[in-house]
Amino acid sequence: QVHLLESGGGLVQAGGSLRLSCAASGRSFPFSNMGWFRQAPGKEREFVADISWSGGSTFYADSVKDRFAISRDYGKRTLYLHMNIVKPEDAAVYYCAGKVPGVGATDYRAATYSYWGQGTEVTVSS
Repeated sequence: QVHLLESGGGLVQAGGSLRLSCAASGRSFPFSNMGWFRQAPGKEREFVADISWSGGSTFYADSVKDRFAISRDYGKRTLYLHMNIVKPEDAAVYYCAGKVPGVGATDYRAATYSYWGQGTEVTVSS
């Protein structure tokens, strides 16, 4: 069993930066990819970014490309989301998620990720 725990959310001023973390704990680490999603009030959960755990290749939603960066610490089993030039529309609950091998690596729908954290809230002041 593996558990994902996000941290780092909070209040950030528009134009500022914030770093989210997601620590994986448990006996196993079954993920081929990990990703970040977000959900704003009244909206559906949307894909933000994904990283291949072994190779480190990344993919981003157009809305965050060139502003956000996903990274991982392989040894610490920790996923990060570096949020820069934050905009009011980035305010949401951010979730980390894990995808197991055998599921399409380039399929970024939420349904393809089997494991989820509880979320961390990001609030943006303008």
